[in-house]
Amino acid sequence: MAKIAFFSPVQEGILEVENLIRSQADGFHPDLRAALDLLLSSGGKRVRPALTLLTGSMLGAADDRLVTLGAAIELLHTASLVHDDLIDSSLLRRGTPTLNSKWSPGATVLTGDFIFARAAKLAAETNSVEVMKLFAQTLTIIVNGEITQLFSTGCHFNREDYYERIYAKTASLFETATTAAALISPVDEQTVECIRRYGYEIGMAFQIIDDILDFTADPMLLGKPVGSDLRQGLVTLPAIYYAESHPNDPDVQALIKGSCGGDESCTSRLVESIRTSSAIQAAHNEARGFVQRGLAGLKMLKDGVERQAMEELALYIVDRQQ
Repeated sequence: MAKIAFFSPVQEGILEVENLIRSQADGFHPDLRAALDLLLSSGGKRVRPALTLLTGSMLGAADDRLVTLGAAIELLHTASLVHDDLIDSSLLRRGTPTLNSKWSPGATVLTGDFIFARAAKLAAETNSVEVMKLFAQTLTIIVNGEITQLFSTGCHFNREDYYERIYAKTASLFETATTAAALISPVDEQTVECIRRYGYEIGMAFQIIDDILDFTADPMLLGKPVGSDLRQGLVTLPAIYYAESHPNDPDVQALIKGSCGGDESCTSRLVESIRTSSAIQAAHNEARGFVQRGLAGLKMLKDGVERQAMEELALYIVDRQQ
């Protein structure tokens, strides 16, 4: 119900975004069209293009440029997921088979590259040099974050490392979705900064909630085991809160001193300890703090249907169950 409420003002625009995305494979190898259809049907919520459309509609951007930008943002996100699933050897996403579960690694990489290229083409079609610069910068941040995570060794129960990682992985693109829409709108720099901050704050909250759900959600809905991140050697906010409040827990000490995620029995016990501890609520409270800061900046902008939808979207982020 929450989804319907905040998507309602831009529902037609979302359909135009999806149609524009599908058209990006026209005239190219037919399997690229099949790949785009598979990726679009995999259950994504279209939160990022919705943010773009809501922001631009609120600030007075032209509809056609907003649809183009929304498609560019969603394609950038989609391409990053294609490469991410391949790197992680993930066979399911939201319960749906990933592209790399069906295609060879080479074909999967090339498809991700094709989607990145088409995303960049659409970003250029906004006719904004600032948007193009922002787009390139965001892609750089995302890739650098993936490389940093890939080459990281050992368990790092470190908040700053965690914040940097989730900014690169998620919040940077939320920030770009709102900022780019403001850049093609007739608004001043102060407004651009307010909406940039909103995108950043709710993007950080979005990833924190994802990391909480990794411990608490139904694994059938997630398409992966409970505590999957920690089992792969990735420390997220619930684990950080738990380690801070239980520094002498033998399982925490074992992960810090040994191979992160290497001892299955140790990791399984720690996952269960985190699931049943106050760390989950502490992480949730922190996500709410990010959302409240984002909403505070949003209230400085003019009221209307779009702003109300963006407020509902922010609250949905911290209340969602999957």
